[in-house]
Amino acid sequence: MSKQLFKSTIVVGSMTLISRILGFVRDMLIAQIFGAGSATDAFFVAFTIPNFLRRLFGEGAFAQAFVPVLSEYQHRGNREALKQFIDRTAGTLALVLMLITMVGIVVAPLLIMLFAPGFIWKGTQYDLAVQMVQITLPYLFFISLVAFAGGILNAHGRFVIPALTPVFLNLCMIGAAIWLAPLMDEPVVALAWSVFAAGVVQLVFQVPALMRLGLLPRFRVDFRDSGVRRIMGLMMPAIFGVSITQINLLLDTLLASFLTAGSVSWLYYSDRLVEFPLGIFGIALATVILPSLARSHAAEDAIAFSRSLDWSLRLVLLIGMPATIGLTMLAEPMISTLFQYDEFSLNDVHFAGQSLMAYAAGLLGFILVKVLVPAFTAREDMKTPVRYGVYGIVVKLGLSFALVASLAHAGLALATSLSAFFNAFLMLKKLLKQNAYQPAVGWPLFFMRVMMASAVMSAVLYYGVDAGLWQQWAALDRVLNLLVWIALACVIYALTLILTGLRPKHLISKV
Repeated sequence: MSKQLFKSTIVVGSMTLISRILGFVRDMLIAQIFGAGSATDAFFVAFTIPNFLRRLFGEGAFAQAFVPVLSEYQHRGNREALKQFIDRTAGTLALVLMLITMVGIVVAPLLIMLFAPGFIWKGTQYDLAVQMVQITLPYLFFISLVAFAGGILNAHGRFVIPALTPVFLNLCMIGAAIWLAPLMDEPVVALAWSVFAAGVVQLVFQVPALMRLGLLPRFRVDFRDSGVRRIMGLMMPAIFGVSITQINLLLDTLLASFLTAGSVSWLYYSDRLVEFPLGIFGIALATVILPSLARSHAAEDAIAFSRSLDWSLRLVLLIGMPATIGLTMLAEPMISTLFQYDEFSLNDVHFAGQSLMAYAAGLLGFILVKVLVPAFTAREDMKTPVRYGVYGIVVKLGLSFALVASLAHAGLALATSLSAFFNAFLMLKKLLKQNAYQPAVGWPLFFMRVMMASAVMSAVLYYGVDAGLWQQWAALDRVLNLLVWIALACVIYALTLILTGLRPKHLISKV
């Protein structure tokens, strides 16, 4: 089981890596062509709204509610019942999504007032944001159905297609920035149309894989179906339980709309860099672990459940620590290398670097939340993550108002990071109390090895990297030096782990 989980995580992470690299190319182009100002702030808010709703309803609450129920149907072995359940879920979900999308388009002005109230007093920026929200909202419909298809494929061990699908969003946005934007009166609107197109392309990309499984849905609306009713009942609390990080990031955007122009963009670019390891590893691990935990729960195998979770937490610490250190100590060099061209100024590098360090401080917390929530939802316990998530939001708001006065936009990012750790701590404590998770032997020694390797890596980067040099170098020099330092840091971290006695079997044998 452990080897299969490890291989699946590598597959999902590799596919996600391709998407994230293209995502950086996309963001570099956006920074170079559009800069960081009122127009890009308007687009990022417009893109945030359907993206947030997609994570809330599609990849978030729906996935966490759908996969455990689907696993039960698989465990029963009745193929006809499984197909009927998928058909009825697809039809019901599509109807609900269509209604939400139509209502969202109509009330787009109110959505901007809710998500970015600071735009109301900024005239054309508010109107531009409303226009782009109306264009991008149908993305919610398409991408949520993509998440539904991905849930089916993941539950059947087909991880490649769902993990590769996000590539098409980046390709569409890159194409729009290069070829469509110059043809439009307001160039940034081209990005909004590319989001709409990407939703359609991503959904179509799932169809052949579903056909090969013989599970391409025939849409049937049936709110009375027992499986559909269970999903709907589980979804409502799961909306908060699985999307706390997105809600906190949304609050960052809301509060940043009142700050200096460019604040929303600085937070966006820094968040994108944190999303790189979070997407490649955190989301990949959560994607793979959910079906495994759901199957263990359906089979009433508590030992396998706990071991799978233990294996996941060890990987979180092993990979999350060096990623946190790298993002923190190489913050401005990374921002400068990726975005400091044409319209993206040295001032933008400095302020985006501040929020990147603040977000990076919470990377382990973000990943832990991703991994720990499935431990509850796989057992159809949606209430606990909801309750702790609400506590986390309250903490986040309190910290935001306390920190924003002195740290501005970086204070919002730091508040998000601290609230993620608070949320993860509450969930881990609960799992231990319930005996749903029982740590395997060897944790103290494992922790010591990781901390020692992290300390050595931190010292090398602290004394070796001069961030001020990056602004003086040409683009190629920045890229080469950044790659050298990242590679050197990884080698030093790995060598230190090996010298302290860590071996792959210490991970794999525990599951």
